[in-house]
Amino acid sequence: MTDITSAEYVGGYAIRLEFDDGKVQIVDFQPFLTRAQHPSIRAYLDSQAFKSFRLEYGELVWGDYDLCFPVMDLYNNQILNDGGRREAA
Repeated sequence: MTDITSAEYVGGYAIRLEFDDGKVQIVDFQPFLTRAQHPSIRAYLDSQAFKSFRLEYGELVWGDYDLCFPVMDLYNNQILNDGGRREAA
């Protein structure tokens, strides 16, 4: 099992994630949020709501788990099936 050890807002809808094995990913959530149809997910297009993320038990979450993603999807930077991924050096 892989855990997220740090999460840092980097701008727009992007978060820099570091994992317990040292891997770093910059995940851009904008494509996911803008394609979402559900209003409770689209609410995170508000920049203040988006920036309210936190780490809990090695997972990235918003609210009371209103928005969360499988850690391995974040690790592989694949929250959408069509890519849009960047790996940090």
